[in-house]
Amino acid sequence: MSKETYSLFTHLKCVECGRIFNKEEIHAVCESEDCRSILSAQYDFASNTLAKPDLKLRPPSLWRYREFLPVVAEANIVTLGEGFTPILPVTNLAEHTGDRRVLIKDESGNPTGSFKARGLSLAVSKAKELGIRSLVIPTAGNAGGALSAYAAKAGLEAHVFMPKLTPPAFKAEARFFGAEVTEVDGNISDCGKLAGRLAAENGWFDVSTLKEPYRLEGKKTMGYEIAEQLDWNVPDVILYPTGGGTGIIGIWKAFDELEQLGWTGSKRPRMVAVQSDSCDGICTAFRQKDARSAYKDSGFTIANGLRVPKPYADKMILQVLRDSSGNAISVGDADILAALRELASREGLFVAPEGAALWHAFKILSRSGWIKDSETVLLLNTGSGYKYLDNLT
Repeated sequence: MSKETYSLFTHLKCVECGRIFNKEEIHAVCESEDCRSILSAQYDFASNTLAKPDLKLRPPSLWRYREFLPVVAEANIVTLGEGFTPILPVTNLAEHTGDRRVLIKDESGNPTGSFKARGLSLAVSKAKELGIRSLVIPTAGNAGGALSAYAAKAGLEAHVFMPKLTPPAFKAEARFFGAEVTEVDGNISDCGKLAGRLAAENGWFDVSTLKEPYRLEGKKTMGYEIAEQLDWNVPDVILYPTGGGTGIIGIWKAFDELEQLGWTGSKRPRMVAVQSDSCDGICTAFRQKDARSAYKDSGFTIANGLRVPKPYADKMILQVLRDSSGNAISVGDADILAALRELASREGLFVAPEGAALWHAFKILSRSGWIKDSETVLLLNTGSGYKYLDNLT
């Protein structure tokens, strides 16, 4: 890697009102009082000189796409080897897959065992570049561990707020990495309220989902990888476990950027948000054709990452689902557990409960005919089942 990353990052833009923000300043969300929406990193794709074959000479990490990431100086990159996770075919469950090509992109091999490593690598790297020293995050588990690890690598402070019901492995992980962990009697929304208040009081920078611009940029690299690993094609359908929804938005952003680069065409996959029955606000809003979701929390689910009562980016998630002619479906804990056991015992994959929910959702959508014969379908398993053993046994 050269001295500079040659990033084509130019500015931040509010996705709602279009206001432009300086990339060299610290920004969280849109600063217009009547907006306060999400900021999106923008790039000068017309100036790109990188060709697709050049990627073959680069290390297998998300930083292979460094021109299209917002960290400018190589010295500020905080990496633990995240990204370029495998895409595995489902080969032993033909009674369910039929003539469809079913693939699982397995994020469990990322640092700290989940896809959260992608977003937090970018968020921490950019925080370092902007001179931020203390970071705070509300989390259902995996994001807290990832922030803690990358903050430790960068020499920054990490303050992590988790629900008390979070499996012990997640709490221990964050503490081993040196983070200050606060357990909250409530859900992730309750964690977010407390974290936000203390961040304002103590001058910590809040890296909550989509309340800063850079975690999204790490998550979008899943879309870049999917296209590259499928020889610059996209699947017909992508199923994604949807808590905060950064992954759905990031993958959609990646496909738009790849088309701007001329690396892919205009084809887009139908995006499917998969939720838990206990927190299915996106599914309800999608069915009712609402622009935003209502708050919904019916309590514990074994898929901790899906217990997000009202995603901050609900409007963007729903727009992606509709723009892609996609779908939204929720799954109960008993079906998640059965799906997890089936993938483990038949495919040798011990996926996170959030990933297992996708397998059950795939079977429902296939039986209904919504997923058609001969289509290519990708399920994005977001993490490892090992960290959830207290929920599963």
